[in-house]
Amino acid sequence: DKMEEITASIDSHWQEFLVLLQKVMQVPSVKGKPAHHAPYGTEPRRVLDLVLAEAAAKGFKTNVIDDAIGYVQWGENSEEYIGVIGHLDVVPAGTGWDFPPFDLTEKAGRFYGRGILDNKGPIISCLYALFLLKKSGFVPKKTIRLIFGTDEESGMSDIPHYLKSEKPPIFGFTPDCKYPVVYGERGVVNVTIQLPLDPEVLGQISQFSGDQYRDHVPDQLGVTINGTTHQVTGKRSPSNAPEMGENAITLLTQKLKETEIPDQLQSYFRWIAESFHGKHYGEGIDLALADKDSGKLILTPVVLQKSETGLDLEVAFRYPVSASEDEVLRRLAQQLPKGASYEVTRSIPGFCREKDSLEIQKLSMIYGEVTGNDPTPVTTTGATYARKIPNTLAFGPSFPGQKGIAHNKNEYMDVADLRMNLEIYLKSIQALLE
Repeated sequence: DKMEEITASIDSHWQEFLVLLQKVMQVPSVKGKPAHHAPYGTEPRRVLDLVLAEAAAKGFKTNVIDDAIGYVQWGENSEEYIGVIGHLDVVPAGTGWDFPPFDLTEKAGRFYGRGILDNKGPIISCLYALFLLKKSGFVPKKTIRLIFGTDEESGMSDIPHYLKSEKPPIFGFTPDCKYPVVYGERGVVNVTIQLPLDPEVLGQISQFSGDQYRDHVPDQLGVTINGTTHQVTGKRSPSNAPEMGENAITLLTQKLKETEIPDQLQSYFRWIAESFHGKHYGEGIDLALADKDSGKLILTPVVLQKSETGLDLEVAFRYPVSASEDEVLRRLAQQLPKGASYEVTRSIPGFCREKDSLEIQKLSMIYGEVTGNDPTPVTTTGATYARKIPNTLAFGPSFPGQKGIAHNKNEYMDVADLRMNLEIYLKSIQALLE
């Protein structure tokens, strides 16, 4: 049976696959300063060249567009092709690792390393699936391209380069989210709320210290007001799963709203605490929106900082597919403190694909067969390349219940799960090319 042969071929080539994956993971492909032929820094470019060289050595056609994004192609038709879109850039390592972040380490049935899940492990699985299909003598009826981005984590500015010169796929998936098939992604809007302060009050507060960035719930925050330092420790989690963490911003404001500080500051801290502390679904600011396809709106305060005129609070909103950015902003504006204003700092509209398409049915069936799990398509709070590329949706690599692993220290993927991903992707690519 052809399928059993393919499954056996995964086992017999497993070590070879891990050697390639380790090479890719050893490149610390975090965005850096633009350099010659390297718009996102030398390391993202180095990893792209490494991957394309490996594919070219196996006889595939490769190409790099504007030094920003590359692809591996099997087949002759560049107008109509199936696309698999992943990324080779990773978020910074951060601190607190028990393993070398830029390597592939196996311990007790689990692989560790930055990018093992997001997204080197999954996209290199797809590349290896192509190698194995080619080796098995499989003849594709359609052309396939594996597209390797190098700026997914910092705004996806690599995709416009691709679409400027290439047609989008007739159907594509990105292995950079979760299973089963993700047919819809919520809208994302980040808003910086400007809270003005009198100059003499502003002079009494320091900058806020702590690791604050829009991809996670901050876990450390400190500020000095009038010579007194206030510190809090929360619990980090991805910004699309705030309920799994404890937000240091709202913890700090909760604490400060009771202390002896200038009234103006205290009233802002009280507003932040009452609007957002433990209120992840918009209930604190009249934004408890929800729908059947995507569930509840989720919000997360991600950055609190001193500005030249007062305080800046950045809040990330992920809203249901049936809601609009306009509605979210309109409701937010009505809840702001007197004198406050806001500006939109990130805006990614949501989308919803036709969930009964033939391709979605094929992917769902394979997922169900390989895993035994419920294959009913779902929606996500995450933002993937599928938002930027027509005819594309997310598929894998996280299985139900696996959350909050990607951008944390000790990023991991179980050995059995990586093996299962390789099998799902191999069978899926084969089915899409038949």
